[in-house]
Amino acid sequence: MVLLEAALNGSRSPAEHPAIPISAAQIAAAAQESAAAGAGAVHFHVRDGDGRETVAAAWVARAVVEMRKHRVPFGVSTGAWIISDPARRLRAVEEWTMLPDFVSINFHEEGAGELAAFFLERQVGIEAGVANAVGAERLVQSRLGNRCLRVLLEPQEQVTAEAMTTVTEIEAILDDGGVTATRLLHGADATAWTLVDTARARGYGTRIGLEDSLTLPDGVIAPGNGDLVRAALARLAKA
Repeated sequence: MVLLEAALNGSRSPAEHPAIPISAAQIAAAAQESAAAGAGAVHFHVRDGDGRETVAAAWVARAVVEMRKHRVPFGVSTGAWIISDPARRLRAVEEWTMLPDFVSINFHEEGAGELAAFFLERQVGIEAGVANAVGAERLVQSRLGNRCLRVLLEPQEQVTAEAMTTVTEIEAILDDGGVTATRLLHGADATAWTLVDTARARGYGTRIGLEDSLTLPDGVIAPGNGDLVRAALARLAKA
């Protein structure tokens, strides 16, 4: 069975949707809701006391402690927009005392290979984010692709045809490079639901949550992450 991963918050704020989880307790509750709806794993962005995204050890530890109260595989973002300097980002994660099940690393970002190698040494899974051909080429060049838990194909284009052109480019590079790790496909906002359908057609896993879409397929505002998960599973179950 393919994996459906719930992306709980991303960079969104409660001003965009009141169900966006920010605190560690809120994130854990949203994770539990998503798992009950059928998600096999969750992804989230850790926040500090002011609601800002962070990779600081103390805040990551709080989130991990809360998540360990539930039996939900979980991973956290290490996006370069949180700490732009690769060396500083690596130093920050080296201070982590509590480790998630996996981390998401965007391979088009500088320092991705070093970051992935660090976590692999500590038995933390890698969800390799590949948004474009550059990211795919860097993943292949790193020779870490088949050590990753999975590869997340995440085109940024907001027109489905353009997004799929990027997906096809990524797939070709990964195939030529011998990267056979499990693939997840997901879009965001305008392409969120069409790429769920494409994932089904390709036999890929997918990702959906308030990070990726605030609305259900019919355009109605989603009450929460669990509702998005249920809607996605219904689409994946279609023949």
